[in-house]
Amino acid sequence: MEVAIALDSSSSKPLYQQIYEELRQAILKGRLPPGSQIPSTRSLSKSLGISRFTITQSYEQLNSEGYLETIVGSGTFVCKQLPDELLHSTPIESFSKVIQNPIKLSRYGRILIYADNVAKIDDSPLTIKFRFGRPAFDQFPIELWRRLLSRYCSADQNWLDYSIDPLGYRPLREQIANYLSRSRAVNCEPDRILITNGTQQALDLILRLLIEPEEIIAIEDPGYLSARLIFQTHGAHILPIGVDESGLIVEQIQKLTSSNIRLVYVTPSHQFPTGAVLSLSRRLQLLAWAQQNGTLIIEDDYDSEYRYNGRPIPALQGLDRGSCVLYVGTFSKVLFPSLRIGYLVLPKSLVSIFTRAKWLSGRHLPILEQQVLAEFIKAGHLERHIRKMRSLYDQRRQTLVQALKDYFGKRATILGDQAGIHLMVCLQTDLRDEEIIHRAAEVNVEMTPASPNYLNLDSKGNNSRGEFIFGYGELTKQQLQEGIRRLAKILIT
Repeated sequence: MEVAIALDSSSSKPLYQQIYEELRQAILKGRLPPGSQIPSTRSLSKSLGISRFTITQSYEQLNSEGYLETIVGSGTFVCKQLPDELLHSTPIESFSKVIQNPIKLSRYGRILIYADNVAKIDDSPLTIKFRFGRPAFDQFPIELWRRLLSRYCSADQNWLDYSIDPLGYRPLREQIANYLSRSRAVNCEPDRILITNGTQQALDLILRLLIEPEEIIAIEDPGYLSARLIFQTHGAHILPIGVDESGLIVEQIQKLTSSNIRLVYVTPSHQFPTGAVLSLSRRLQLLAWAQQNGTLIIEDDYDSEYRYNGRPIPALQGLDRGSCVLYVGTFSKVLFPSLRIGYLVLPKSLVSIFTRAKWLSGRHLPILEQQVLAEFIKAGHLERHIRKMRSLYDQRRQTLVQALKDYFGKRATILGDQAGIHLMVCLQTDLRDEEIIHRAAEVNVEMTPASPNYLNLDSKGNNSRGEFIFGYGELTKQQLQEGIRRLAKILIT
C-alpha cells in the first residue's frame, strides 16, 4: 500500500523522525488500517529519494512502540491492535443506584477510625505556626547535599538495584555506629544496626516481633501520641506511667511488677512532650528493674543532639549491661523530615529475626540517600551542622522563653529542661484549650495542645489542661516574639 509522506528538508527535525511521525499519524487516522502491509524499506527509500538506513530507523522506532510488526518472508504490517488503544479502558455502563456493601475493618482499622491525628495534612493558612519537630529548613546546607547526590548518582548505577544488605547500606551503618559511640556513648557495632524508614517503622517492627495482643506496654503519660497509636493498633494493653520534672516515675512501675509488663517505651533524653530529662539515678533504677523482670526497654532518642545546658547524659542503652534496651534514632529532626532514614540498635540475639522482618515489610530504603548520608557523616558535615543548629536553636529557645516571661509573666509556666526544638508551656487561663486555639487562629497563630498526648484524664475528667507545645525550630526571632505578643493580647484580659 502506498502512503503519502511530506518531508521538510529545512526542518531541524531529523528525516527519520519526520517519517516516523508521518507514518504514525497515517496509522492513527486510518489511512494505514490495522493489518495492512506498508512499503518495504527499499521501495520507500527509492520513492522518497533518501537513504534506506533513514527509513530503517523510522520503521524500527514504530516496531519498538508497537505500531508495526515484521513477518519474516512476508513483509512489514500495521499491528492489528495499536498501543494507543491499550491506554484507554472501555467505559463501564453507569448504574442509577450504587450498592455499597459494608466492609468489615480489622481491629487496626477500627482504632484508626478514631485517631484524628493520623495522616493529618497541614494546610493551615495561619502565618505563625508553633509546630513541633520541624527544623530550620533554610539553614540546611542544600548545595552541599546536592553536590553529594550528584556525585553518587553519576558514580555508578548500583543505587538503581536492590540492596544486597537487608540491614542497610553498610558504610552508613559504620558511620552511625561511630557517631553514636562518640556522641551518645551508645554501645554498638555496625552489625547490630538496622536502617529503618524513620522511627515509625522501627516501632512497628518491634511490635510485630515482640508483642502479642493484650500484652502490656508501659508508656510515659503524657507521651508520644504516634507511638501510643502504633502500640494500640497492634492490640497491646497500654499502661500509662506518670512523668515529673525528672522524667518517667520509675517507682510507679516498680509497684506493678505483677502486671507482667512486656515493654517500656521512654524518651529519656528529652521527654516528649514535657521536655524533662530522665535523671541518671532513674535510668539506673529502670535498667535494674527491667533486667530483674525480663522486660525490654524502647529508648526513643529523637532529638538528643540539642541540649543547651551542660553535657548530655549518656544514652540509656550505653548504661545497659543486660541487653534489654532497643535504641531508636532518626535523622528527621537533625537534618530534614523527608529524608526518612532512621535506625534501630538491637541486642545481638535479635538481629537475625529483625533483619528478616525488615526484608518482608519494606526491603530497603533508597540506596542513593544512604550513600549520601554516609558521606555526609564521614566528612564531618553532620557534626558541623549540629554545632551550628545547636547555637541557633538555643538562641531561638531563649527568645521564646523571654517573650513568654515578658508578655505572660507568672501566667505561663515553662516545663522541661533546656533541650530539643520545642518546649511545653502551661498557660494559666479560665479558657478551655479549644477556645484558646480558636482565639489564636483569629490572630493568625497556630497552637498545638498537649492534651492528645495524655492517656489519663485530668482531675476534672477531661483533657483540657491549658498546656501547649511550642515548637521553635523553624521560626525566626521576630516570629517568635510576635506570636507570643499576639497570644497575650487575646488571652490576657
